[in-house]
Amino acid sequence: MGMIIDAFNSFFKTIKKLSRPCFSLEENELKFKIDLDTFYKFPILNMETKTRYDSYILDAYTLKADNLHIEYIHTDNDVSWNGQALSFFKDLLKESIKAKSFDLLEKKEFGHYEFLVYKIDDYFILNIIYIYEVNKEVFIVDTKGELYENLLKNFDKTYEYKFEKRPMDFRKLNFSLVKNNAMKSYFALHSGD
Repeated sequence: MGMIIDAFNSFFKTIKKLSRPCFSLEENELKFKIDLDTFYKFPILNMETKTRYDSYILDAYTLKADNLHIEYIHTDNDVSWNGQALSFFKDLLKESIKAKSFDLLEKKEFGHYEFLVYKIDDYFILNIIYIYEVNKEVFIVDTKGELYENLLKNFDKTYEYKFEKRPMDFRKLNFSLVKNNAMKSYFALHSGD
């Protein structure tokens, strides 16, 4: 009987480790899952959080903190995106900052993470971290590159940030995919055949 209980406990621990989210917000810290047992924590200050509502969404918010803009979206199980979530986010970002050019300088992928560096209007440098899970999307715009560089180094120890840091001012921006869904139709119910 003890072997069965031990096997069940081992199985439960494995499921618990696998189901841990890749991203979470806890007490002024962003927490990122690197592997099964390792997490990277990034402290944030001066947070402004807005809960976002839409009939397709279980949970969503935008967060602005020093040099960061984050959108977290958790869709309902029977909801799908009407296109690529990251493409929708980049298009809305480009429109919101009124960028004339939006050129990709770097793209790195590790598991559920995508790291992207863009040059905006041939001058500003913008860092985007995209994290995806089942029914969850996290979009992070890092204007200074500090989170981008430090988080990426957890996946690639040899990584060197090679771009001149020329941040944009995002303090007045208030954009959200969830907020714009009624006008742009980012989400739809999918039929369960």
